[in-house]
Amino acid sequence: MFRTLVWFMYFMGSLVKSLPKLSKINKMESKGLIEESQKRSFIIVKEWCDKLIRLAGVEVEIIGEENIPKEGPVLFVSNHQSNFDIPILLAKIDKPKAFIAKIELKKFPVVNRWMQKINCIFMDRSDIRQSAKSIIKGIKLLKSGYSIVVFPEGTRSEDGNLLEFKAGALKLAIKSGVPIVPIIINGSKEIMPKGSKTIRSSKVKLIIEKPILNDEYKTLDTFEITNNLKSIIENKLSI
Repeated sequence: MFRTLVWFMYFMGSLVKSLPKLSKINKMESKGLIEESQKRSFIIVKEWCDKLIRLAGVEVEIIGEENIPKEGPVLFVSNHQSNFDIPILLAKIDKPKAFIAKIELKKFPVVNRWMQKINCIFMDRSDIRQSAKSIIKGIKLLKSGYSIVVFPEGTRSEDGNLLEFKAGALKLAIKSGVPIVPIIINGSKEIMPKGSKTIRSSKVKLIIEKPILNDEYKTLDTFEITNNLKSIIENKLSI
């Protein structure tokens, strides 16, 4: 309980302290320094997430970091076990990236503004038209050279077992032609189980698989790609 209290106190305090930094980012944008402001925003968010993870007592073992292409954008496709998955991926994967995030996260003050600064896209899955607009925005972002993370399950798994993958998210890769990098997160469900407000220390394994290049998937439809990715992630979760 003490760990949880300390974590939330830091979380709230750090958001307030980040406001001057947010103001500086806004000034950079007003001067037309868009690329520089995005890079700076990602560094700030990455360092903040790393602190949040350490305060939670989470140890992350990274396997396959060398599989991330150094040049060009990619579509990271990951399973989803915890609210901590986004901070873990931001802190432990150096490549700047945005997230396709659920619309509810847009309601969090300050957090939503930092998410926007790193190009996150908020998707309302209950609104088909809005979801389609989000996908189009994501395709444009990938084509512009910025990587994206998607959680094709759409929501967190309560027991760590994979939920059904939604094929729509993979349209991002098909329409942009970027490499797909499968990611397996194992153990994050123990940090804060779904429905719990208590933070527990945990050991998390982050496995990064070899990228699937456009030439390997361009002849497949979204359902075939989705099933292949689910098999890759499911097999690693069982190890």
